[in-house]
Amino acid sequence: MEDDRITGFSVSGHSGYAESGADIICAAISAVVTMAEATINDVCGAKAKVRVKEEDARVTLTLPASCDEEESVQAVLAGMMLTLCSMRDDYPDYIEVLEV
Repeated sequence: MEDDRITGFSVSGHSGYAESGADIICAAISAVVTMAEATINDVCGAKAKVRVKEEDARVTLTLPASCDEEESVQAVLAGMMLTLCSMRDDYPDYIEVLEV
């Protein structure tokens, strides 16, 4: 985060809530992250850099220094953050959210 601007996110690991394929927490986080990335890049056209490391179960998205749809992109990222924080509040033993 720079000033009040969210510059990207990184999501990693597994929740450990249930076995792979039956873990509703991992599925929900994956859906939230996929929706955010698709909206930022495909709907808003922000051209954010996305890296996926399957071996680490990690997805990282980094915004460019500026984009034409900045207000919309920030709204998507703020919504994603609120959703993940709400999930963390409901499942505190399985989700950790850090702002750095």
